[in-house]
Amino acid sequence: MIHITSLEEGLELFKALGSDVRIQILNILLENDHMSMNQLATELKLSNGALTGHIKKLEECGLISTSNESASHGNSKICSVIQDKIVVEIEKPEDLTNVFTTDIKVGQFSKYDICPTCGLANSQSVIGEIDDSRYFSHPDHFNADILWFTKGYVEYSLPNLIPSNNQITQISISFEISSEAPGIDNNWPSDISFSLNGKKLGMWTSPGDFGGEIRGMFTPDWFPPNWNQYGLLKLLVVNKHGTFIDGLQISDITIEDLELAQGAPLDFRIAVEDDAEHIGGVTLFGKTFGNYGQDIRVAINYCPVK
Repeated sequence: MIHITSLEEGLELFKALGSDVRIQILNILLENDHMSMNQLATELKLSNGALTGHIKKLEECGLISTSNESASHGNSKICSVIQDKIVVEIEKPEDLTNVFTTDIKVGQFSKYDICPTCGLANSQSVIGEIDDSRYFSHPDHFNADILWFTKGYVEYSLPNLIPSNNQITQISISFEISSEAPGIDNNWPSDISFSLNGKKLGMWTSPGDFGGEIRGMFTPDWFPPNWNQYGLLKLLVVNKHGTFIDGLQISDITIEDLELAQGAPLDFRIAVEDDAEHIGGVTLFGKTFGNYGQDIRVAINYCPVK
């Protein structure tokens, strides 16, 4: 997902999309998962030189990625789409200057209760044993940059460090996430719910557990190719209007409904519940795994108490 917070910020992206040829390129890649430059040039009836300019603009905007792949007649450049959504905010946020931000590693959970299949890993190796939930309590779990489980929850204590005599007006949490299938299954729905301080914010259905021929851009080379490779970047927002994921409302829970105490921790839970229709697990990706190179990113907007 690309999240644009102002029209000015999105200007280069809008220019890149203002071309019939580049829209054709995106549609072809979405239909075929990935294609080589030669295949794209043939499909579009363009020279490789003309195509290169279009590919460069789409790559610079973060819409596609290219990688070199060995072929029988030398290297071939492979193109693939790496975004699933573009979210553009036109309404100016209320408090642009008053915001506390922090990043939290996916392994820095404060509570958990999970069921296998499950596991954790840092950028160098698996932590403990695969499918042994006891390792979620191992001290090394704080360094994990990827974790996965089939059912249950992980909970994070988000720091609430806004100045005294101020109130929270909006909480935004960004994370890369997918389902958790045995091996990999791009069509493996999972109903993943989110809660804050014990109040359920809503639910989002992950479409699958992604991988196969395409590895995560940041996923280490040692990580087995038949394991979770990358997820979707989601933006969860709670404000005075309700709770949203990628700009789409998932519940009527507002920031006022949370009754947040001054300076109290914010306990954020990601779960697959026992009664979910699709119990397809959760995979969370940190900065050294997946496609986005980020940890769980938190932004808390605030204003003086009125």
